[in-house]
Amino acid sequence: MEFTAIKGFKDILPDDVATWQALEAGTRRVFGAFGFREIRPPLMERTELFSRGIGQETDIVSKEMYTLKDSKGRGMTLRPEATASVARAYIQNRLYQKNPVQKLFTIGPMFRHERPQKGRFRQFHQINAEIFGDPGPQADAEIIVMAMTLLGQMGLTELTLNLNSLGCPDCRVAFRRELQSYLESRRDALCADCRRRSETNPLRVFDCKVETCREVVETAPSILDFICGPCRAHFETVKSYLNGVNTPYLINHKLVRGLDYYTRTTFEIQTEKLGAQNAVVGGGRYDGLVKLLGGPDHAGTGFAMGMERLVALLDESRKRPVPAPDLFMAVLGEDAEQKAFNWALDLRRQGFGVQLEYGSRGLKAQMKRAHRVGSPKVLIVGEEELRKGSGILRDMTTKQQQDIPLENLVNELTNILSDHE
Repeated sequence: MEFTAIKGFKDILPDDVATWQALEAGTRRVFGAFGFREIRPPLMERTELFSRGIGQETDIVSKEMYTLKDSKGRGMTLRPEATASVARAYIQNRLYQKNPVQKLFTIGPMFRHERPQKGRFRQFHQINAEIFGDPGPQADAEIIVMAMTLLGQMGLTELTLNLNSLGCPDCRVAFRRELQSYLESRRDALCADCRRRSETNPLRVFDCKVETCREVVETAPSILDFICGPCRAHFETVKSYLNGVNTPYLINHKLVRGLDYYTRTTFEIQTEKLGAQNAVVGGGRYDGLVKLLGGPDHAGTGFAMGMERLVALLDESRKRPVPAPDLFMAVLGEDAEQKAFNWALDLRRQGFGVQLEYGSRGLKAQMKRAHRVGSPKVLIVGEEELRKGSGILRDMTTKQQQDIPLENLVNELTNILSDHE
Protein backbone atom coordinates (compact mmCIF):
# COMPACT_ATOMS: atom_id res chain seq x y z
CA MET A 1 0.00 0.00 0.00
CA GLU A 2 1.35 3.40 -0.99
CA PHE A 3 0.44 6.21 1.37
CA THR A 4 -0.45 9.61 -0.03
CA ALA A 5 -1.06 12.97 1.64
CA ILE A 6 -4.56 13.60 2.99
CA LYS A 7 -6.81 15.45 0.56
CA GLY A 8 -6.33 19.18 1.00
CA PHE A 9 -2.92 18.76 2.65
CA LYS A 10 0.17 19.41 0.55
CA ASP A 11 3.89 18.76 0.81
CA ILE A 12 6.14 21.78 0.41
CA LEU A 13 9.07 20.20 -1.42
CA PRO A 14 12.73 21.24 -1.12
CA ASP A 15 12.74 23.02 -4.51
CA ASP A 16 9.90 25.28 -3.28
CA VAL A 17 11.06 25.90 0.29
CA ALA A 18 13.52 28.62 -0.76
CA THR A 19 10.63 30.69 -2.12
CA TRP A 20 8.70 30.27 1.14
CA GLN A 21 11.78 31.27 3.11
CA ALA A 22 12.22 34.38 0.96
CA LEU A 23 8.61 35.35 1.65
CA GLU A 24 9.04 34.78 5.38
CA ALA A 25 12.31 36.74 5.46
CA GLY A 26 10.71 39.62 3.53
CA THR A 27 7.79 39.62 5.97
CA ARG A 28 10.04 39.84 9.01
CA ARG A 29 12.08 42.62 7.42
CA VAL A 30 9.09 44.79 6.42
CA PHE A 31 7.09 44.15 9.59
CA GLY A 32 10.13 44.86 11.72
CA ALA A 33 10.53 48.24 10.03
CA PHE A 34 6.91 49.03 11.02
CA GLY A 35 7.60 48.08 14.65
CA PHE A 36 5.87 44.67 14.72
CA ARG A 37 7.16 41.76 16.80
CA GLU A 38 6.61 38.06 16.13
CA ILE A 39 4.43 35.91 18.40
CA ARG A 40 3.97 32.12 18.09
CA PRO A 41 0.68 30.90 19.57
CA PRO A 42 -0.13 27.16 19.64
CA LEU A 43 -1.81 25.33 16.75
CA MET A 44 -4.64 24.04 18.97
CA GLU A 45 -6.97 26.01 21.21
CA ARG A 46 -10.16 25.45 23.16
CA THR A 47 -13.07 25.22 20.75
CA GLU A 48 -14.95 27.94 22.64
CA LEU A 49 -12.27 30.49 21.72
CA PHE A 50 -13.25 30.25 18.07
CA SER A 51 -16.98 29.70 18.48
CA ARG A 52 -17.18 32.83 20.63
CA GLY A 53 -14.59 34.96 18.86
CA ILE A 54 -15.36 34.10 15.23
CA GLY A 55 -19.11 33.56 15.61
CA GLN A 56 -21.27 30.46 15.91
CA GLU A 57 -23.16 31.27 12.70
CA THR A 58 -20.09 31.61 10.49
CA ASP A 59 -19.25 28.86 8.01
CA ILE A 60 -15.87 28.44 9.70
CA VAL A 61 -17.36 27.47 13.05
CA SER A 62 -20.46 25.66 11.80
CA LYS A 63 -18.83 23.67 8.97
CA GLU A 64 -15.07 23.92 8.64
CA MET A 65 -13.27 23.45 11.98
CA TYR A 66 -11.21 20.36 12.83
CA THR A 67 -12.38 19.60 16.37
CA LEU A 68 -11.74 16.71 18.76
CA LYS A 69 -12.49 15.90 22.38
CA ASP A 70 -9.81 15.38 25.02
CA SER A 71 -9.99 12.75 27.76
CA LYS A 72 -12.27 15.00 29.82
CA GLY A 73 -14.64 15.67 26.95
CA ARG A 74 -13.44 19.21 26.33
CA GLY A 75 -13.46 20.49 22.76
CA MET A 76 -10.06 21.15 21.19
CA THR A 77 -9.76 22.72 17.74
CA LEU A 78 -6.92 23.15 15.27
CA ARG A 79 -6.86 26.88 14.69
CA PRO A 80 -8.83 27.95 11.59
CA GLU A 81 -7.45 31.51 11.85
CA ALA A 82 -4.90 33.35 13.98
CA THR A 83 -6.49 36.53 15.30
CA ALA A 84 -8.51 34.86 18.07
CA SER A 85 -5.38 32.97 19.20
CA VAL A 86 -3.24 36.11 19.22
CA ALA A 87 -5.96 38.00 21.11
CA ARG A 88 -6.13 35.18 23.66
CA ALA A 89 -2.35 35.35 24.14
CA TYR A 90 -2.55 39.15 24.45
CA ILE A 91 -5.13 38.78 27.23
CA GLN A 92 -3.70 35.78 29.06
CA ASN A 93 -0.15 37.15 29.17
CA ARG A 94 -1.23 40.72 30.03
CA LEU A 95 0.85 42.12 27.18
CA TYR A 96 -1.02 45.41 27.49
CA GLN A 97 0.59 45.98 30.89
CA LYS A 98 4.04 46.20 29.29
CA ASN A 99 2.94 48.52 26.52
CA PRO A 100 -0.56 49.91 25.90
CA VAL A 101 -0.18 49.43 22.13
CA GLN A 102 1.05 46.05 20.92
CA LYS A 103 2.01 45.36 17.29
CA LEU A 104 2.21 41.61 16.74
CA PHE A 105 2.53 39.22 13.81
CA THR A 106 2.54 35.48 13.33
CA ILE A 107 3.43 33.14 10.46
CA GLY A 108 2.14 29.59 10.38
CA PRO A 109 -0.40 26.93 9.38
CA MET A 110 -4.19 27.10 9.78
CA PHE A 111 -6.76 24.35 9.25
CA ARG A 112 -10.22 24.41 7.65
CA HIS A 113 -12.27 21.59 6.18
CA GLU A 114 -13.36 23.12 2.88
CA ARG A 115 -13.20 22.14 -0.78
CA PRO A 116 -9.57 22.31 -1.96
CA GLN A 117 -8.96 24.50 -5.01
CA LYS A 118 -6.26 26.70 -6.50
CA GLY A 119 -4.49 28.54 -3.69
CA ARG A 120 -6.77 27.04 -1.01
CA PHE A 121 -6.00 23.92 1.03
CA ARG A 122 -7.28 22.32 4.21
CA GLN A 123 -3.92 22.97 5.81
CA PHE A 124 -2.88 26.40 4.62
CA HIS A 125 -0.45 29.04 5.81
CA GLN A 126 -1.05 32.65 6.73
CA ILE A 127 0.87 35.76 7.63
CA ASN A 128 -1.14 37.64 10.26
CA ALA A 129 -0.54 41.13 11.64
CA GLU A 130 -2.45 42.70 14.54
CA ILE A 131 -2.39 46.04 16.37
CA PHE A 132 -4.01 45.99 19.82
CA GLY A 133 -4.76 49.04 21.91
CA ASP A 134 -4.97 51.73 19.20
CA PRO A 135 -8.53 52.73 18.24
CA GLY A 136 -7.47 55.44 15.79
CA PRO A 137 -7.89 55.43 12.00
CA GLN A 138 -4.13 55.91 11.62
CA ALA A 139 -3.63 52.32 12.79
CA ASP A 140 -5.98 51.07 10.07
CA ALA A 141 -4.13 53.07 7.42
CA GLU A 142 -0.75 51.89 8.71
CA ILE A 143 -1.64 48.23 8.59
CA ILE A 144 -3.07 48.56 5.08
CA VAL A 145 0.04 50.37 3.85
CA MET A 146 2.25 47.73 5.50
CA ALA A 147 0.45 44.95 3.62
CA MET A 148 0.78 46.83 0.33
CA THR A 149 4.47 47.51 1.05
CA LEU A 150 5.21 43.83 1.60
CA LEU A 151 3.41 42.82 -1.59
CA GLY A 152 5.25 45.51 -3.52
CA GLN A 153 8.64 44.45 -2.21
CA MET A 154 7.86 40.87 -3.23
CA GLY A 155 7.43 42.17 -6.78
CA LEU A 156 3.65 41.77 -6.96
CA THR A 157 1.72 44.22 -9.13
CA GLU A 158 -1.79 44.55 -10.58
CA LEU A 159 -3.33 44.59 -7.11
CA THR A 160 -6.61 46.23 -6.15
CA LEU A 161 -7.29 47.50 -2.63
CA ASN A 162 -11.01 47.24 -1.80
CA LEU A 163 -12.15 49.35 1.14
CA ASN A 164 -15.35 49.56 3.16
CA SER A 165 -16.68 50.43 6.62
CA LEU A 166 -18.96 48.08 8.54
CA GLY A 167 -19.81 50.75 11.09
CA CYS A 168 -20.22 49.93 14.77
CA PRO A 169 -22.82 47.77 16.54
CA ASP A 170 -24.97 50.85 17.17
CA CYS A 171 -25.21 52.11 13.61
CA ARG A 172 -25.54 48.60 12.16
CA VAL A 173 -28.95 48.12 13.82
CA ALA A 174 -30.82 50.20 11.24
CA PHE A 175 -28.80 48.70 8.38
CA ARG A 176 -29.49 45.16 9.56
CA ARG A 177 -33.21 45.90 9.69
CA GLU A 178 -33.19 47.38 6.18
CA LEU A 179 -31.06 44.55 4.79
CA GLN A 180 -33.28 41.85 6.30
CA SER A 181 -36.33 43.49 4.77
CA TYR A 182 -34.62 43.58 1.37
CA LEU A 183 -33.46 39.96 1.58
CA GLU A 184 -36.94 38.83 2.59
CA SER A 185 -38.30 40.42 -0.57
CA ARG A 186 -35.77 38.40 -2.63
CA ARG A 187 -35.92 35.25 -0.53
CA ASP A 188 -36.78 32.94 -3.43
CA ALA A 189 -33.53 33.85 -5.18
CA LEU A 190 -31.35 33.00 -2.16
CA CYS A 191 -29.67 29.66 -1.54
CA ALA A 192 -30.72 27.62 1.49
CA ASP A 193 -27.72 28.83 3.52
CA CYS A 194 -28.44 32.48 2.78
CA ARG A 195 -32.09 32.11 3.71
CA ARG A 196 -30.89 31.00 7.12
CA ARG A 197 -28.22 33.71 7.24
CA SER A 198 -30.75 36.41 6.33
CA GLU A 199 -32.42 35.77 9.69
CA THR A 200 -29.43 35.05 11.91
CA ASN A 201 -26.61 37.17 10.43
CA PRO A 202 -27.63 38.92 7.21
CA LEU A 203 -24.22 40.46 6.52
CA ARG A 204 -22.97 36.95 5.76
CA VAL A 205 -25.09 36.94 2.60
CA PHE A 206 -22.55 39.34 1.06
CA ASP A 207 -19.92 36.58 1.38
CA CYS A 208 -21.91 33.94 -0.53
CA LYS A 209 -20.36 32.68 -3.79
CA VAL A 210 -23.62 31.28 -5.26
CA GLU A 211 -24.37 33.25 -8.42
CA THR A 212 -28.03 33.98 -7.66
CA CYS A 213 -27.08 35.30 -4.21
CA ARG A 214 -24.36 37.47 -5.74
CA GLU A 215 -26.97 38.95 -8.07
CA VAL A 216 -29.24 39.70 -5.11
CA VAL A 217 -26.58 41.63 -3.19
CA GLU A 218 -25.68 43.72 -6.25
CA THR A 219 -28.71 45.91 -5.53
CA ALA A 220 -28.77 45.47 -1.74
CA PRO A 221 -28.70 48.50 0.59
CA SER A 222 -25.26 49.97 1.27
CA ILE A 223 -23.89 50.00 4.79
CA LEU A 224 -22.22 53.34 3.98
CA ASP A 225 -25.66 54.96 3.90
CA PHE A 226 -26.25 53.96 7.52
CA ILE A 227 -22.98 54.49 9.40
CA CYS A 228 -23.07 57.02 12.24
CA GLY A 229 -21.10 60.27 12.46
CA PRO A 230 -18.08 58.94 14.42
CA CYS A 231 -17.79 55.88 12.13
CA ARG A 232 -18.00 58.10 9.05
CA ALA A 233 -15.31 60.43 10.42
CA HIS A 234 -13.10 57.40 11.18
CA PHE A 235 -13.54 56.09 7.63
CA GLU A 236 -12.84 59.49 6.05
CA THR A 237 -9.62 59.79 8.03
CA VAL A 238 -8.47 56.33 6.91
CA LYS A 239 -9.05 57.37 3.31
CA SER A 240 -7.23 60.66 3.90
CA TYR A 241 -4.11 58.85 5.16
CA LEU A 242 -4.17 56.46 2.19
CA ASN A 243 -4.55 59.39 -0.21
CA GLY A 244 -1.63 61.11 1.48
CA VAL A 245 0.76 58.25 0.66
CA ASN A 246 -0.63 57.66 -2.85
CA THR A 247 -2.24 54.30 -2.05
CA PRO A 248 -5.20 53.93 -4.44
CA TYR A 249 -8.33 52.11 -3.32
CA LEU A 250 -11.78 51.13 -4.53
CA ILE A 251 -14.79 51.73 -2.29
CA ASN A 252 -16.74 48.47 -2.20
CA HIS A 253 -19.87 48.69 -0.06
CA LYS A 254 -20.50 44.93 -0.55
CA LEU A 255 -17.19 44.02 1.10
CA VAL A 256 -17.65 42.25 4.44
CA ARG A 257 -15.40 39.85 6.27
CA GLY A 258 -16.41 36.28 7.05
CA LEU A 259 -15.86 36.67 10.79
CA ASP A 260 -18.26 38.26 13.27
CA TYR A 261 -15.73 40.34 15.17
CA TYR A 262 -15.11 43.00 12.48
CA THR A 263 -16.25 46.62 12.94
CA ARG A 264 -15.62 49.86 11.06
CA THR A 265 -12.76 49.59 8.53
CA THR A 266 -12.62 46.44 6.46
CA PHE A 267 -10.41 45.85 3.43
CA GLU A 268 -9.31 43.24 0.92
CA ILE A 269 -6.39 43.22 -1.52
CA GLN A 270 -7.26 41.34 -4.69
CA THR A 271 -5.54 40.17 -7.86
CA GLU A 272 -6.95 38.99 -11.17
CA LYS A 273 -4.24 36.35 -11.54
CA LEU A 274 -5.82 33.67 -9.33
CA GLY A 275 -9.24 33.29 -10.96
CA ALA A 276 -12.22 33.15 -8.62
CA GLN A 277 -10.02 32.96 -5.52
CA ASN A 278 -8.72 36.48 -6.08
CA ALA A 279 -8.14 37.75 -2.53
CA VAL A 280 -4.59 37.63 -1.20
CA VAL A 281 -5.08 39.81 1.91
CA GLY A 282 -8.15 40.44 4.03
CA GLY A 283 -8.54 42.38 7.22
CA GLY A 284 -10.01 45.25 9.14
CA ARG A 285 -10.90 46.54 12.59
CA TYR A 286 -12.24 44.38 15.45
CA ASP A 287 -12.62 46.69 18.44
CA GLY A 288 -14.87 44.38 20.46
CA LEU A 289 -12.89 41.14 20.17
CA VAL A 290 -10.56 41.51 23.17
CA LYS A 291 -13.45 42.36 25.49
CA LEU A 292 -15.55 39.52 24.01
CA LEU A 293 -12.79 37.05 24.92
CA GLY A 294 -12.63 38.22 28.54
CA GLY A 295 -9.98 40.91 28.29
CA PRO A 296 -10.06 44.68 28.72
CA ASP A 297 -12.00 46.83 26.26
CA HIS A 298 -9.02 47.34 23.93
CA ALA A 299 -9.31 48.08 20.23
CA GLY A 300 -7.80 45.90 17.51
CA THR A 301 -7.06 46.00 13.79
CA GLY A 302 -5.20 43.61 11.52
CA PHE A 303 -5.10 41.37 8.47
CA ALA A 304 -4.42 37.84 7.24
CA MET A 305 -2.36 37.10 4.14
CA GLY A 306 -2.53 33.69 2.41
CA MET A 307 0.96 32.35 1.77
CA GLU A 308 -0.01 29.66 -0.78
CA ARG A 309 -1.62 32.33 -2.93
CA LEU A 310 1.39 34.63 -2.62
CA VAL A 311 3.79 31.85 -3.59
CA ALA A 312 1.57 31.07 -6.61
CA LEU A 313 1.76 34.73 -7.65
CA LEU A 314 5.54 35.03 -7.47
CA ASP A 315 6.82 34.75 -11.02
CA GLU A 316 9.66 32.41 -11.87
CA SER A 317 12.25 35.20 -11.80
CA ARG A 318 11.43 35.84 -8.12
CA LYS A 319 11.70 32.20 -7.07
CA ARG A 320 14.91 31.30 -5.35
CA PRO A 321 17.13 28.66 -6.99
CA VAL A 322 18.23 25.71 -4.92
CA PRO A 323 21.57 26.79 -3.37
CA ALA A 324 24.59 24.93 -4.75
CA PRO A 325 27.27 23.56 -2.44
CA ASP A 326 30.68 25.23 -2.31
CA LEU A 327 32.45 21.91 -2.77
CA PHE A 328 31.65 18.34 -3.78
CA MET A 329 33.94 15.53 -2.60
CA ALA A 330 34.21 12.60 -4.99
CA VAL A 331 35.85 9.83 -2.96
CA LEU A 332 36.76 6.23 -3.78
CA GLY A 333 37.43 3.56 -1.17
CA GLU A 334 36.73 3.18 2.52
CA ASP A 335 39.84 5.01 3.72
CA ALA A 336 39.06 8.01 1.53
CA GLU A 337 35.43 8.00 2.68
CA GLN A 338 36.49 8.12 6.32
CA LYS A 339 38.89 11.01 5.77
CA ALA A 340 36.39 12.89 3.59
CA PHE A 341 33.79 12.56 6.34
CA ASN A 342 36.14 14.39 8.73
CA TRP A 343 37.21 17.01 6.16
CA ALA A 344 33.61 17.78 5.25
CA LEU A 345 32.62 18.19 8.89
CA ASP A 346 35.46 20.65 9.55
CA LEU A 347 34.51 22.73 6.49
CA ARG A 348 30.79 22.68 7.34
CA ARG A 349 31.57 23.96 10.83
CA GLN A 350 33.17 26.97 9.13
CA GLY A 351 29.99 27.60 7.13
CA PHE A 352 30.92 26.06 3.77
CA GLY A 353 28.41 23.90 1.94
CA VAL A 354 29.95 20.50 1.27
CA GLN A 355 28.36 17.45 -0.33
CA LEU A 356 29.74 13.96 -0.71
CA GLU A 357 28.36 10.51 -1.41
CA TYR A 358 28.95 7.19 0.23
CA GLY A 359 28.35 3.72 -1.09
CA SER A 360 31.38 3.22 -3.38
CA ARG A 361 29.85 4.78 -6.46
CA GLY A 362 32.21 5.15 -9.41
CA LEU A 363 34.01 8.40 -10.16
CA LYS A 364 31.99 9.03 -13.31
CA ALA A 365 28.70 8.76 -11.41
CA GLN A 366 29.97 11.05 -8.67
CA MET A 367 31.11 13.68 -11.18
CA LYS A 368 27.66 13.60 -12.78
CA ARG A 369 26.17 14.13 -9.34
CA ALA A 370 28.50 17.09 -8.70
CA HIS A 371 27.42 18.67 -11.99
CA ARG A 372 23.73 18.07 -11.18
CA VAL A 373 23.91 19.85 -7.81
CA GLY A 374 25.84 22.76 -9.35
CA SER A 375 29.01 22.51 -7.30
CA PRO A 376 31.71 24.87 -8.70
CA LYS A 377 34.56 22.70 -7.41
CA VAL A 378 35.13 18.98 -6.88
CA LEU A 379 37.79 17.36 -4.69
CA ILE A 380 38.76 13.92 -6.02
CA VAL A 381 40.42 11.53 -3.56
CA GLY A 382 40.94 7.78 -3.98
CA GLU A 383 43.51 5.20 -2.88
CA GLU A 384 46.09 6.52 -5.34
CA GLU A 385 45.72 10.09 -4.05
CA LEU A 386 46.04 8.89 -0.46
CA ARG A 387 49.33 7.14 -1.33
CA LYS A 388 50.69 10.25 -3.07
CA GLY A 389 49.48 12.54 -0.28
CA SER A 390 47.67 14.89 -2.65
CA GLY A 391 44.18 15.07 -4.05
CA ILE A 392 42.82 16.62 -7.25
CA LEU A 393 40.77 19.80 -7.14
CA ARG A 394 38.72 20.29 -10.32
CA ASP A 395 37.11 23.57 -11.37
CA MET A 396 33.78 22.56 -12.93
CA THR A 397 33.56 25.74 -15.02
CA THR A 398 37.04 25.92 -16.55
CA LYS A 399 37.67 22.14 -16.34
CA GLN A 400 41.13 22.93 -14.96
CA GLN A 401 42.59 20.63 -12.31
CA GLN A 402 45.26 21.17 -9.68
CA ASP A 403 46.96 18.95 -7.16
CA ILE A 404 46.24 19.87 -3.54
CA PRO A 405 48.21 18.43 -0.59
CA LEU A 406 46.16 16.34 1.83
CA GLU A 407 48.24 17.50 4.76
CA ASN A 408 46.45 20.54 6.18
CA LEU A 409 43.80 20.01 3.47
CA VAL A 410 41.08 21.84 5.40
CA ASN A 411 43.19 24.98 5.69
CA GLU A 412 44.07 24.84 1.99
CA LEU A 413 40.43 24.42 0.98
CA THR A 414 39.33 27.16 3.36
CA ASN A 415 41.62 29.65 1.62
CA ILE A 416 40.56 28.53 -1.86
CA LEU A 417 36.82 28.52 -1.12
CA SER A 418 37.04 31.87 0.66
CA ASP A 419 38.73 33.40 -2.41
CA HIS A 420 36.02 31.88 -4.62
CA GLU A 421 33.30 33.61 -2.56
